[in-house]
Amino acid sequence: MLDYDQPIERSTREVRQPAPSAGFNVLELARLLWQRKGAIAAAGLIGASLAVAVGKSLTPRYTATAQLYVDPRELQLVDRELTPRAQDVSGMSMVVESQARLITSNSVLLQVIQQANLEQDPEFGGSDGRSLMSSLLGLIGLQGRAPSADERKEVQLGALEALNRHITIRKTEKSFIVDVEVWSTDPAKAAMLANTLTNVYLAESRNSQALAARRATNDLSGRLKELRERLRTAETALATYKAQNNFVGTQDTLISDQQLSASNQRLAAARAATLDAQARYDQIEASRRTATDAGAIPEALQSPTIANLRAQYADARKKYAEQTAELGPRHPALRQTEKQVEDLKRTINEEIDRYAQAAKNDLTRARDYEASLNRALETQKRQSVQLSQAAVRLRELEREAEASRDVYQSFLKRSRETEEQESLNTSAARVIGEATVPQRRSFPPAMSLFAMIGFLFGALAAAGWFVAARQLSAGAMEPEPTRRERTTVPEAATASPDNAAVPQAPPLTLVEKPLIARLQEADVMRTLGAILAVDNTVDLTRLGWPTLHPGFPLTTLINAMRDMRAAATRHAAGKTMPVIAIVGAGATADRSVAALNFALAAARDGTRVLMIDTDHQERRLSGKIDRPRKSEPGRFGWLSIGNKASREIKTANGISVLPVTGGDAGKATDAIRKAVARTRSAGGTDLVILDGPAMPLTADRKLLDAADALVAVLPIHLDINDAMEDILTALGGAERKLVGVILNELYPATPSRQRGKQYA
Repeated sequence: MLDYDQPIERSTREVRQPAPSAGFNVLELARLLWQRKGAIAAAGLIGASLAVAVGKSLTPRYTATAQLYVDPRELQLVDRELTPRAQDVSGMSMVVESQARLITSNSVLLQVIQQANLEQDPEFGGSDGRSLMSSLLGLIGLQGRAPSADERKEVQLGALEALNRHITIRKTEKSFIVDVEVWSTDPAKAAMLANTLTNVYLAESRNSQALAARRATNDLSGRLKELRERLRTAETALATYKAQNNFVGTQDTLISDQQLSASNQRLAAARAATLDAQARYDQIEASRRTATDAGAIPEALQSPTIANLRAQYADARKKYAEQTAELGPRHPALRQTEKQVEDLKRTINEEIDRYAQAAKNDLTRARDYEASLNRALETQKRQSVQLSQAAVRLRELEREAEASRDVYQSFLKRSRETEEQESLNTSAARVIGEATVPQRRSFPPAMSLFAMIGFLFGALAAAGWFVAARQLSAGAMEPEPTRRERTTVPEAATASPDNAAVPQAPPLTLVEKPLIARLQEADVMRTLGAILAVDNTVDLTRLGWPTLHPGFPLTTLINAMRDMRAAATRHAAGKTMPVIAIVGAGATADRSVAALNFALAAARDGTRVLMIDTDHQERRLSGKIDRPRKSEPGRFGWLSIGNKASREIKTANGISVLPVTGGDAGKATDAIRKAVARTRSAGGTDLVILDGPAMPLTADRKLLDAADALVAVLPIHLDINDAMEDILTALGGAERKLVGVILNELYPATPSRQRGKQYA
């Protein structure tokens, strides 16, 4: 068991149990059928003969097909059709399907039966009128009785049911095409029935439209007389009510309303005149009360009399002023001039008084006129209120008359439309393909097909019989196991004398449980991708990958890797240079990072390591260190991989790296195996680490033979159980070389959910 939270028990071994042998497999089944091939062929021939005999005994059928074009968008002959049309695709499809169902309606089929005289056709359940009894009576000169109405109806219903079974209606998808298929034992009859059915359907469709229009016309015409009387009654009541309530007017307006409007306008004008007279009178009175010139009013200024008097007054004043300067105050001429001035002033005031009296008279007249208009308006208002109350009933009568008029006009117009529509054919359905006499039967199929089917069923029946007999005689077969089973047994138990004393137990292949190492973030450091150190030497800790901490402190990871190397040395069986191949599941970077840290841990202990990149496709390690630089021969400079020479690269970490070059994958694999063999023979290297081979294995499987031990790299973001199972399945027999598992926890794509899981 692999449990991440439990210590490793090195005394356990994993034993694979062989699958139980199958009692009956495919090869034995094929051998049995081959031995009985004669009997199986004979049974097939018998089945073919029986099938052909059955086919010959069947009555042939001939199917004739007529095609109808049923367009739901009928002809637009009038503005308003009697029935609404389909507006959308689904509605049109429903109309076409409904018309397809109408083809097989009883009304259509009964007309077909009558026209084709199917009541006397024996194929459709009828009789030709010459029964045995009628034939005997005809020999002696007598006639049989005519069938009753019930008997004729029964025969007609039987023919209807039989004809319905002979008809198949098929609607073509996404079109308005309907196929009408009719089969019969007589090909000419099948074609005749198909054409008759389509013609009867079209005639029935036209008749149904005409019948619907006629029925609508009769219903509308029957209502016209009643609607006409109702309209006449409503209009008479409206006219009588208008006469009784004095609703007289012109241009849709009553006379009372016109008079009220005119009186209102005259009253407004009278009020304006009154206000004007009042203002003029007030101005004259104000001028008279003040000490200013009384003639300084608009009316006085506009009067010629006032103007003449004012001119005389001005001359008299001027003369008085001149005489005052020349004569004494008692001079008679001065007194006469003074008297003249006084007379002119008094005359002007008297003239002003007359203007004031005239203004007062105008004001009085305007007020009297306004009062009379106001009284007349009040009288008209009372009359208008009375008419408004009577107008409520008037409007009700008008609405009734208008509604009766609209309904009558609508019925009259619609009646005329349906009367004309009765004689029109708005249906767009038509025959686009008449049925022709079929030349080949539709049933039964060809005798060759019958023979083939009969032979197949006969042979299968015989083969099934032989297999069942074998199973019954040999017993039920045990199911073949579908999954490889592994058993964990203690190492001491495998060497006990009790186990050796049991001869019945099959030999077990012991698989040592691999060691587990966890490559965690605490074990590594991360650097940038500057790969060159001093003197153009490659530093493997500066590849941009996470590598072990400087100084390589002794950690659990390094101890686990040391144990893996020790296990690989044991698997090498005394070889001076063990070869460890690092394989992995998931991304190639996880495997290469684990392989690099495995090599660094070995170099920490003073081991001389040669690291070889065997991944011919991804080239992760080679892409990091194989940069253009000056070529330097080393102790492995003669090594080559593929079709191009690839020199060893010395690093500052005590590790030599051999990158992969271009070329064929198979040739590169062979070159790697040769390089490993030459390195082992040359010496100078303590350990060879293969970065790969890549999964799934193809040509790289040969590298498994060159490797002494295998270490699997499992990223924790994958399912550990499934990934380990895939690796073991891919390794096959090489799984016994698996000495360790490295759990790469450096790139967790999701939160780790593998803790506590076990792999058996």
